Amino acid sequence: MSDTLIRVEGVSKKFCRSLKNSLWYGLQDLGQELRGHRHGGQGELRSDEFWAVHDISFELKRGECLGLIGRNGAGKTTLLRMLNGLIKPDQGRIEIRGRIAALIALGAGFNPILTGRENIYVNASLLGLSKHEIARLIDDIIEFSEIDEFIDSPVQNYSSGMQVRLGFAVATALRPDVLLLDEILAVGDSAFRAKCFNRIQDTITDCAVIFVSHSMPQVTRISDQLLLMNKGRRLASGPDLGEIIARYNSLTAEEAYTARSEGSHKATIESVSLCDSLSNEVTELSHGDPFAILLNTHLPKTIQHSDPRILITIADQDDSPVAQISDRIDVQDGIERYALYLHFESTPFNAGRYSITANLLLGPRGELAHRLPRCVGFTVRHTFVGYAPILLRPSHYSVRPLA
Repeated sequence: MSDTLIRVEGVSKKFCRSLKNSLWYGLQDLGQELRGHRHGGQGELRSDEFWAVHDISFELKRGECLGLIGRNGAGKTTLLRMLNGLIKPDQGRIEIRGRIAALIALGAGFNPILTGRENIYVNASLLGLSKHEIARLIDDIIEFSEIDEFIDSPVQNYSSGMQVRLGFAVATALRPDVLLLDEILAVGDSAFRAKCFNRIQDTITDCAVIFVSHSMPQVTRISDQLLLMNKGRRLASGPDLGEIIARYNSLTAEEAYTARSEGSHKATIESVSLCDSLSNEVTELSHGDPFAILLNTHLPKTIQHSDPRILITIADQDDSPVAQISDRIDVQDGIERYALYLHFESTPFNAGRYSITANLLLGPRGELAHRLPRCVGFTVRHTFVGYAPILLRPSHYSVRPLA
């Protein structure tokens, strides 16, 4: 028997922007189905309709993990809902073998009135497990979720993190053949996320996993192939994670970085730019290349003895800080405008999308005079290495055999 668990062939789904038209189209489609015609018509779009997913095809075997990536509105969750049988495709064919466990929306599948324990029994029963089999697994589920104190409380009283813990524990403990995960690791503390990744790595050998996330470090940590979607269509797919992530970064680079001015404005940052080794302004670097950050500042005479200094924060695409630069500004009497040129011999960042936030601080307590958040965005190109944002190169490397 083939080990292919998921086969998707030319799947499409259209939605309507108008509620009134959507209800009318729904009645029309229902009537067509009752007369034996195909759901969704022949692929034509009616007034106010658009393709949420259009002509998507892929296969996934046991032991494989597909990372599904794309900007908001790309059609990722819609595709997962079709795979889970929550909505019907208008075109194409979906074949899935085995049991499916899905975490597509926070708390999906939980009855808020029932307790956590009761919901475990309900969800497991829907997957075909007997009461005896559930009783054998329930202690492990509760232990993994780390909510044993609240397991007999109604789920409606759970926090979002507690719901994710319980949902993930149930979905993975039942050992499904197909596991669908949509942004479920965006909630919860870092320790529990680490547990989830370990559980996924342990589970993936026996099932096919589709993992949706906007976090490239999370996606690359467990995926062996990627599918990049944009406006419902496939832009790229395959095992070349680095190249597909570069395509994804080029999409996110289209988002404007606006410098929203903050602070007391006793002194100001007039401009910030990223430069290459020839002092040309750039928005793209290659790993290992020299680069520089140029800041033009205005320091009025009244504050020049207030120990002015700069603080630059570089963040990844999840807006998590990955590097900081801090230095004092050596002021000279009578001069109010300064160009600060910070040169770096090598770009230490992994492939990805990054942003620069510039701060101008005054005095020993670091009064915020001026702040430009996410004022410069840039992309780093590099052969895929891993999910860490910083790649360090040792100044000396040697290998010595041990006796």
